[in-house]
Amino acid sequence: MDEQVLTDQLWKRLEPLIPIPARRYRFPGRRRVDNRTALEGILFVVRTGIRWNDLPATAFGVSGATCWRRLTEWHHAGVWQQLHETLLAELRSAGLLDLAHTVVDASHLRALKGGTSPVPARSTGAGWAASTT
Repeated sequence: MDEQVLTDQLWKRLEPLIPIPARRYRFPGRRRVDNRTALEGILFVVRTGIRWNDLPATAFGVSGATCWRRLTEWHHAGVWQQLHETLLAELRSAGLLDLAHTVVDASHLRALKGGTSPVPARSTGAGWAASTT
């Protein structure tokens, strides 16, 4: 934790995008961990490459499992897409976005079904195929 990744400026941009779930009144359970604390834990795991369960809870005040659940929740809410679009819009308006050296990352796109297959499909018949020799 030698350098601060989550600066106050970044947090001011991200905080309005994070959804705040309604708290149940009948069985409220534990209070949720602060969103900024959870994000600091998430960023530490991403930067260091450790497993979620190895996150030092004493240093961050949050467990790795909580960080993982919060990351999943934010992903389904579209927080990262909104943040990406917001930052790109700000960079474009400031004239700081240079698209001359752009790389498109398609590693997260699903492959189309029914595409070409490198190996022939196996027979789905009940028995052996008839000999052709």
